[in-house]
Amino acid sequence: MRIKQALFVAGYAGFFFDDQKAIKAGARHDGFVYEGQPLTPGFAAIRQAGECVSVVLLLENGCMALGDCAAVQYSGAGGRDPLFLAGNYLPFMERHLRPFIEGLDAATFLDNARRLEALQPEGKPLHTAIRYGVSQALLDAAAGATGALKAEVVCREYGLPVVPEPVPLFAQSGDDRYQAVDKMILKHADVLPHGLINNVDEKLGRHGEKLEEYIRWLVGRVEKLRPFPEYRPALHIDVYGTIGLIFDQAPQRVAEYVAGLERAAGPLPLYIEGPVDMGSKPSQITALKAIKDRLTALGSHVKLVADEWCNTYEDAVEFTDAQCCHMIQIKTPDLGGIQNIVQSVLYCNRHGMESYQGGTCNETDVSARTCVHLAIAARPQRMLVKPGMGFDEGMNIVYNEMARTIAVLKGRGTSVGCRGGDSRGQAADQ
Repeated sequence: MRIKQALFVAGYAGFFFDDQKAIKAGARHDGFVYEGQPLTPGFAAIRQAGECVSVVLLLENGCMALGDCAAVQYSGAGGRDPLFLAGNYLPFMERHLRPFIEGLDAATFLDNARRLEALQPEGKPLHTAIRYGVSQALLDAAAGATGALKAEVVCREYGLPVVPEPVPLFAQSGDDRYQAVDKMILKHADVLPHGLINNVDEKLGRHGEKLEEYIRWLVGRVEKLRPFPEYRPALHIDVYGTIGLIFDQAPQRVAEYVAGLERAAGPLPLYIEGPVDMGSKPSQITALKAIKDRLTALGSHVKLVADEWCNTYEDAVEFTDAQCCHMIQIKTPDLGGIQNIVQSVLYCNRHGMESYQGGTCNETDVSARTCVHLAIAARPQRMLVKPGMGFDEGMNIVYNEMARTIAVLKGRGTSVGCRGGDSRGQAADQ
């Protein structure tokens, strides 16, 4: 079964591109946008519309396969690829990707994805957004060519068992960090609220007092609105390195503050993502390890989540091997081909590291649905609700896709489409 035709279509992503450097430097809101000039190369404004390129593959059997090239909200930050604007990349994709894709055997995902990953048509790797979107379409093509679900294709090609059970969902609030929490509680989000703590003065406080107050509010809100007595969501808050800013990047001071937040969280498990941003991968690993070790010495149960400078499969391996944190965010668009997402989750699972299959609010419905299938197959500890910052839309897309997929898997038997194997995923390191 061959791919007859590849089409590339410009579109909007689920949120916006934001210049993280300018925001962390103190840019203030002016309505929905930010005042001031951008600081990250490629940005025309501190906030600008998110864009994507849809990849449409037409197969010989009449099926259509889809994938969306999308990049993270904070493009160009933390070692990530630059801003992905459709107009800049469409001619490149027409010139270099169409000839590669058309004529491929649609039935085999992993081989096609690895060949895509190795392409360097102008002497350098493809932008992560391109690899992300095209590999999604290649997975969808394999599903269409073989009559399998995308989760089944992944399990078959990695030798994984199909586990028709849900993966916990992590809801993100954006700047609406109060009203959105009520929605999350009412819809039983497993993990909440992300919080978007990306500014010291507005959201963290010069002594961390605003974040501590917010965590106490979260606990009270869960207690008041919990839909059933057993509902006990984990709290997961992304602070974008701002804690390091108020404590001069000193690991011991950061750890002591983070440990204190455990008292505010009370009975709810607490995860703090990105407490520092040290500006390079080696420095980030060293600092996180020092913070983690100090938390252990203090007897704290707060868990650290790595994000910045952990962008690729190789980075995930390095952070995991260093045991410098408790959980790694596998930030899906940053890894390029989606096979790298699967490999990263499987590596974490095998080496005692919690994995969070994350991503960005700036993705699309197509990429979010694909990520559901990856999560069902690879089994991370949680998956991000996406795209957008409105919560309801992302929850609708991700939860319903997961529920439908699990129902089909249960309906036709978990062994359908898979050759067996075990959860170690031997194909992951090949």
